[in-house]
Parts: sequence; C-alpha cells; structure tokens
Amino acid sequence: QVQLVESGGGLVQPGGSLRLSCVASGSISSINTMGWYRQAPGKQRELVARMTSGRIINYADSVKGRFAISRDFAKNTVYLQMNSLKPEDTALYYCNFRTVVSGIDYWGKGSLVTVSS
Repeated sequence: QVQLVESGGGLVQPGGSLRLSCVASGSISSINTMGWYRQAPGKQRELVARMTSGRIINYADSVKGRFAISRDFAKNTVYLQMNSLKPEDTALYYCNFRTVVSGIDYWGKGSLVTVSS
C-alpha cells in the first residue's frame, strides 16, 4: 500500500501561481511514476503531468509552458509548479502514484485549485 498526502491548493487570481506538493509513504517501489491529474466539474479526470523514476516527463498540451513537475526522490515527493493560471485550470487536482511492474494506481484525496478574480 502507498499513501499520498497532498498540499498547496487554494484560490488564486488569473495569471497567478500555485505550487502543489504530494508526499508518498508506505511500500514505495523503486520503479514508479508520480504525477498529477485533475477533474473539473462535469468533466472526466485528465492527466496534467507525470514523471517516471527514470525522469521521463509528460505534460498535457493545455499546461505546457505554464506548469512544471519535479520530484525529490529522496523524500518521495512530487511537486507541481503552476504559473500563469487560467480559470479553466480550476479543478480538483489528484496526486497519483503508479507501481509500474504491477500497474497499480494509488490516489490522493485531491487538492482544490480555484482560479477566479
């Protein structure tokens, strides 16, 4: 089992910045992917960004150039720096940990990001 604890969401004005953090604990396999997904009201959950333990990164097209994912492997922590936020970035952001060998997904409880003036 892997437990994920997120922090850093909140209310921000358009054009502002926020940083999300997620700490993983428990049975952490060395080969894994950590990342962020989001779900806006009435929409499906979608990938925002993810980074493998081999440091391969994927971003959704909608956030490229504005968001940056990073990991502190020693602390089992993943970060999402979100800049130039737009109202359409408003969503519940979920931290994800995937054990690559077994394909098991673990999810955080979600962190609400609201972009509004």
